[in-house]
This record gives sequence, structure tokens and C-alpha cells, in this order.
Amino acid sequence: MIRVVLADDQPLVRAALEMVIAETTDIEVAGEAGDGAEAVRLAAELRPDVVVMDIRMRPQPGGGETPPVLDGIEATRLVTAAGGPTRVVVLTTFDEDEHVYAALHAGASGFLVKDMALDDILGAVRVVAAGEALIAPSVTRRLIGAFVAGRPPEQVTGRGAHDGAVRRLEVITGREREILTLVGRGLSNTEIAAELVLSIATVKTYMTRLLAKLDARDRVHLVILAYEAGLVSVAG
Repeated sequence: MIRVVLADDQPLVRAALEMVIAETTDIEVAGEAGDGAEAVRLAAELRPDVVVMDIRMRPQPGGGETPPVLDGIEATRLVTAAGGPTRVVVLTTFDEDEHVYAALHAGASGFLVKDMALDDILGAVRVVAAGEALIAPSVTRRLIGAFVAGRPPEQVTGRGAHDGAVRRLEVITGREREILTLVGRGLSNTEIAAELVLSIATVKTYMTRLLAKLDARDRVHLVILAYEAGLVSVAG
């Protein structure tokens, strides 16, 4: 059974997700949080498989005068930094590029938007709980394309992040660098295999090596490293 914590400042959103989850046989709601601080506390206390985290949590009318202590991005960073089993799926109505980057860089394994079909959101929870990473199709290309459009990587991510990523890539081979570039462009393992005329098994082996050498938590982290290091360009 996949155990989830729902973190959203809108009770109606949490209620809608809980109703859908209640109809599944493999997912259950372990807890609910109305702000980032509560989400971090519940993640530590309940150790769920997945936290479905809203990015912009605000106090509701009549719900108190003090705003949430943490937004969803900072809460995501604290949950993933704790080193426990919990993974985070960011769910929001906002899919602007800066929020995609901030959420994924904070450690989120998935980025979804609330106008997605509920079944797709549940599918994403299953994917992330299984140890994979997922980004909503509506934001994938902007993450690795328009977000870096016309700007050098050090301007996009900051000079420190760029230089750090370049240094990290010093440990990989030329072929691994080539594959990392394709990962950064958003290609699947099957597409990479076709592009480089390799077997899927070989591509999977390279992916395992890249994750280990770069100390990356998942495929999304590899995408971040690819464009922080400047491997991905608009034409890329």
C-alpha cells in the first residue's frame, strides 16, 4: 500500500484528492497538512511514501492571521534533505519555469499541475512511489528548453551552480556525457537507444552509472545537472 500525505492550503483540493484516493486499492491517505511546516512534521512522523505538495500555500479566509511558516518549495527541500524514504510530488496551479526549477532543485521527484486528470495525478504518485521521477508533459519542454532560452547556464542557475555542475561532470566519460545531454533534452531510454544505435539494456546500464557517478537521486536530477552544466541549449 502506498501511503501519502496531502499538503495543500485549500481543504477542497485535499478533499477531492482524498475522495479519489479512497476509491483506489493501492493508495491511502496517511495524513493531511495545510501548510509547509505541518507537511514537514507529518513526513518525519508518519514517513509516508509520497507527499503531494502544493507550492504556494496561503492562509484561507477566516483561517487565521499567521501565514504558513514554509512554502511548498522550502518544505520539499526539508523533507528530501531528511534522508528518509519519503519522496515529493509537487502539485500546483502554477507551472511557470522558475517554479519548476525551484521545486525540482529542492528535491521533488515529480512536478504536476492541478488541471491534470485526477487519474494522471494518481498515476504519478504510483510512479514516484516506485522510485521513478515524473514531470507533467505540459512543463517538461519548458524546463529544458524555454527556461534556458537565449541565456547562458550561469545566468539561468547562478554561477556557483553552473561551476559546480561542470566540476561534477569531470568524472564521466565522453559517451556518458553524450547520454546525459540526451537525457537533458528530455529523451526517454528508448529514444536514446535509437539516437545512438544502442540496445535499451546498454542505455539502462549507462543511466545507472550516471546516477552513481553524479550522486543523482533520479532522472530529474540528471536533467537539472545537464542544463546547469550547459549541456542543454535551445537548439539542443
